Amino acid sequence: MLTDLNKPSQSAAISFQPGETRLQQQAEELAVKLQLPIIQHAEDNCPKTLLFYSKNGLELRYHNAIQGKLYVDFQAASLLYRKRHGGGTKQALARAVGIKANIRPTILDATAGLGIDSHLLACFGCKVRMIERSPFLAALLEDGLQRIQANNPHLLHGEAATLIAKPENIVDTIYLDPMYPHRNKSALNKQEMRIIRELVGDDNDADKVFLAAIKHAEKRVVVKRPKGAPLLCDTPPSHVIKMKNSRFDVYMI
Repeated sequence: MLTDLNKPSQSAAISFQPGETRLQQQAEELAVKLQLPIIQHAEDNCPKTLLFYSKNGLELRYHNAIQGKLYVDFQAASLLYRKRHGGGTKQALARAVGIKANIRPTILDATAGLGIDSHLLACFGCKVRMIERSPFLAALLEDGLQRIQANNPHLLHGEAATLIAKPENIVDTIYLDPMYPHRNKSALNKQEMRIIRELVGDDNDADKVFLAAIKHAEKRVVVKRPKGAPLLCDTPPSHVIKMKNSRFDVYMI
């Protein structure tokens, strides 16, 4: 369930495809959760951030200096291709979190974002919990999970440093993929990541979350970082798994 933690600004609203009673009901329920207004005809007065229910599901339409939309689709062609041809449990992500032939660690993804890594880890057979503090992204994730009728990964909405410490969230591996501050416009990622950065900002509490993860993880903490990015808390990892443009810093507990 979503709460009003990090309540969205009033430059946001909710709308739905006209003439669809089911979508209207979904919009009304989300409006109550997020304490946001419903706009009947969004095209006439579109706010900066619009959560829109269509027959395909919930999408976030963003209208600012950056324009575009976010949509969680765990059955997207690109994701299906990765699941089929991405190397399975031999790929870097799986090896980093501790997946082995007969081992499927329990995992807490403390920076869920659009949920791709959490979904992949669940498909590998791990029990996964994912944390998202943005109410906008949490709403998209909840809708995406409902559309595929999945309860793994399990979505938590709140602050990672707090939720990591709860007894029910103690797991083998805590996974972190914090937003990395960019230095100039040329360093910006693709449009989806630019919109997410606009919505939630940089993860300025990444060191705090990392320290909480080190304290509470049962077996390991994994931090995904861009190539050349500094270590969190200047703490050397137990080992590093390198990729072309990024790396996994692995801390064994």
